[in-house]
Formats: sequence, structure tokens, C-alpha cells
Amino acid sequence: MIEPVSRSRRTRRRSRGRIVVWVVVAALVAGVLAGGVVLLARPQIAVAQDTSGLARVSVPGIEGEVAGVSVETTAGEPIATSVRRGALVPNHRVEVNQPLLVHVTVRRPGWAGWALGHTVKRTFVVRTPAASPRQRWLLTPSHGPVTVGFATPVRAVRIARGSQVRTMRFATPRSTVVVGRVVPGLPHAGSVTISAVPRTWEKLPRSVRVSWFPVGNGVQALTEPALGRPLRADEPLTITFARPLKQVLGEQLPTITPSVSGRWLTVDSHTITFRPVRLGYPLGGRVHVHLSTGLRFAAAHVRTLRSPAWNVPLPSTLRLHQLLAQAGYLPVAWQPAAGPDPPTARSELAAALDPPAGRFRWRYPNTPHELLRIWKPGEWNEITRGAVMMFEHMHGLDVDGFVGPQVWHALLVDTLAGKRYRSGYSYVYVHRKLPQSLNLWHDGRLVLTSPGNTGVPAAPTQLGTFPVFEHIPVGTMSGTNPDGTHYHDPGIRWISYFNHGDAIHAFNRASFGTPQSLGCVELPLAAAATVWPYTPIGTLVTIED
Repeated sequence: MIEPVSRSRRTRRRSRGRIVVWVVVAALVAGVLAGGVVLLARPQIAVAQDTSGLARVSVPGIEGEVAGVSVETTAGEPIATSVRRGALVPNHRVEVNQPLLVHVTVRRPGWAGWALGHTVKRTFVVRTPAASPRQRWLLTPSHGPVTVGFATPVRAVRIARGSQVRTMRFATPRSTVVVGRVVPGLPHAGSVTISAVPRTWEKLPRSVRVSWFPVGNGVQALTEPALGRPLRADEPLTITFARPLKQVLGEQLPTITPSVSGRWLTVDSHTITFRPVRLGYPLGGRVHVHLSTGLRFAAAHVRTLRSPAWNVPLPSTLRLHQLLAQAGYLPVAWQPAAGPDPPTARSELAAALDPPAGRFRWRYPNTPHELLRIWKPGEWNEITRGAVMMFEHMHGLDVDGFVGPQVWHALLVDTLAGKRYRSGYSYVYVHRKLPQSLNLWHDGRLVLTSPGNTGVPAAPTQLGTFPVFEHIPVGTMSGTNPDGTHYHDPGIRWISYFNHGDAIHAFNRASFGTPQSLGCVELPLAAAATVWPYTPIGTLVTIED
């Protein structure tokens, strides 16, 4: 009876042992499955930088496989890409240093998909690479190549120097690029603007300026435009120093004469630029930049200067004619070929150097043939001189018939304001052939024809066309007679001087129509009083046979 009892106990002990083993095995399996579930719930997706593409995407094989990749900008604009040699490459050029969103879809293994879902998506931010010069202000030897180094090797570089632009593309990335060459006997300083990309699928970014200066006491400053070249009226004026601005200028910025509306801006630690506003530098003038210390500048020859200067181009005579015609100072009108857009300072400064196409036409159908013969569009003539003198007089300028910076500035100001001269156009022509007469023409009609006296043979009135340069209601006329005696006639009325001492004026004579004066054109008092208001400064007077 005891023996059966003992065998039963041993059986129960074996059963308990087997249960423990199975529980341990089940726990281990559950742990492994739980670990796999956790691992597959968040697969280890890697997105790494690539030397030629945008990125490389990888997933451990046990965790699944890449089912799809898409790229977009942070604003949600899609970027088309392709996979080339395992790398993700944009199909179209993109900006450098641009953050892009890379969306990766991973397909889980089939045995885990039933529980966790067949796919999982992850998003990464990848920034496109950029390349900039290691140094932008270089010290160079007296001869040889000038090289620029890049922190990131580049595949394409665009180099511009003045109007010369070249783009270089490299089969393999380069860390240094030759941008210029120092030639013995020429100024050793120079500059270029440079733009580079590390990848072939990137857009060239905005250029930066790289400047080089000789080692030692060579050229210490560069200008753009260079010394000796013209400065457009609205063009920024840039000065790049070999040393930092604070070392060269301290707190004192350069000054400009003549005074120009605008301001100096700091471009970087070595560069300042002056940006003019409104009508900018004076057209046809000379601009000086005054520095606190003398610096050496690169030009045709290296020179030490405290006041480098530039010439501002003078506009063409054709544009002068166009503006004077628009303003009503000429007997012709001008109509641009394009539509009459509202004028702006920028458009007027551009037109000053590059006149727009258009057509001149006479304002009046019965213009005297003497006046018709004088006019030549785009060429300086007496009609132009008279109009300029009238404009100068109306604007309180020196009446010299010279079209300089002040005249151009006032003319552009009037153009922008739409201001016009509204007193009409007058012209006087005098016949020396007997009987001598004066004819006054104004705005298409003959206002007056009067007998007059011109100079005697010993002091003839000179033939030609002349603008009135002095206009006074009463004055004293004095001079020397042909016989050497002197005359002094006070109280002469209605005087319009047009050629040295010759003038149209009233004079008390017994008769008119024959040579009696000493070069002037004498008129009866009533006729002279009628003519005088029509002959302001700039009015043309033609003396003909």
C-alpha cells in the first residue's frame, strides 16, 4: 500500500517540473515576440547625406524594406526625384542651403504586418549643401594665379569680372578654384564676384565678391566702378578695403561732393557702398569721394588718393531735344514711339543715356523757312542754344548756353513734375536787303512786320542766327563810332541784345528801312514796344540778306 503512494508522488513532481519549463519557454518566446513587435512598430530608418545626391535612405532588412520616398519643400511644394546609384537626386535644380522634407514609407515583413500594419511612414529634414569661399579678402604675391578655397568641394562655379562672365563645371569636386591672375607691371589688386554649388543639381546662388590685394604695402582699396571708368547717375559706388572698415575708417564715413542724395551702407566687414536716390549723381558732372586718410587705389596706375573721383556721363543731344520739346521750349513737338508711361527717376536716368525712339514734328504749319533750315534733330544748333538759354533764364541759372549738370538736373525735375513752358515760341528775322525790315513770328502767325535800320557799311550787322542774351526795357548804349569818336546814349528803350553789342531797340530816326545804325537793328518806338515782350532771353534773331 505504501509503494503505490510513493510512485504517485514522484509522478506529481515530474508534472510540476515540466510545467515550470514550459512557463519559462513561453515567457522567453513572449519576450522575443514583444521585442520584435516593438522593433517593427518603429523600424530603424536612416537618411544620410550623400556626396552626389540629396540623401541615401536605408532600413535594416529584418525590419522591412523601403516602399516609397517623396520630397517636398517646407511650404508643401513637391520636388520630383529619382534614385541614381542608390542616392536620391532631384530631377530639377533646387536652391542651395534649402531645407527639404523627405517622406519615407517602409513596408514591414509579412509575419508582422497582420498585427502592426503593413507600412509605416517617417519624415526627415534634409538641407541642401552650400559652398562659400573660406576667405573673401586675399593677400597675393606679385605674380601668379589667384585661388579661392571652399569649405565644401564644389562642382560648378560662376565667375564674373566686369562684363566678362564664365561658368566652370567639374567632373569631380574641387576645393580650390583659380579666379584670376596677377600680371607683373599691372596693379596687383582685383576682384570678382563668384557663385558656387557643391552639387550639379543645385541652382547657382547669389554671387559674393572676392577681392585680392598684394602682400605688404600694395593697393589697399578697390572701387566699383573702377577709377577711370564712368559712373552712372544711379549706380551704387562700392569701396572694398584690404583691412576691416574699423581699422581704415573708424567711425567716420566718406563724404561726397557735390552733395548727392543717398546713404552709405555697410556690405560686409571690408566693404561699404553708397546708394544714390532720386536723380543720383549730377549728369555730366564729376563726383569726388573724400576719405579721412590717403589710400592706394588700383586704376590704370596705382595711386595714393584721399579723394578718388569719377565722371558721370553726359546725356546725348538727342535726349536734350526730346525733353526740351516736351517742355515747350522748341518749335517742334516730340512723340515717343512707345506709350507715354508716367516718368520716374529711374526711367529718366536710363533714357538720358539711351534715348527712346520717337518722332519730332513741327508745332505750327506755317513755320518760317529760315527756322526750318536751322533745325537738325540730335545735332547741336542755334535753336538748341536759344532753348537752353531760355530754360536757364527761367530757372535762375547762369545764362551761358552750356548744358551742364545744373541744367540737366533742373530739366529732369521739370520732366518728372510735368512742368511746361507755356509762353509760346517766338522768332525774329531781319532782312538787310532794301527796304530793310524786321519780322516777328509767334506761335504760327506773323505778329508784326516793321521797317528797320541795320548797320552802316563801316559797322554792318552780322549775318547769321543769334539768341537774345540780355533783355532790358531801358538802358544806356555806348561805344565807338567808325571815325574813332565815342557815343553815349542814355534812355534807349526796349533793348534785346543778341550778338555782342548788337541789339533790337527803339531809336528816334527820321526814316527807317536803310542802313543807319552801328550794327543794331533800330525800330520805331511803337514797333519796338510791340516786339520787346516777344523777345525774352533765348529768342532767336536771324539776320539775312
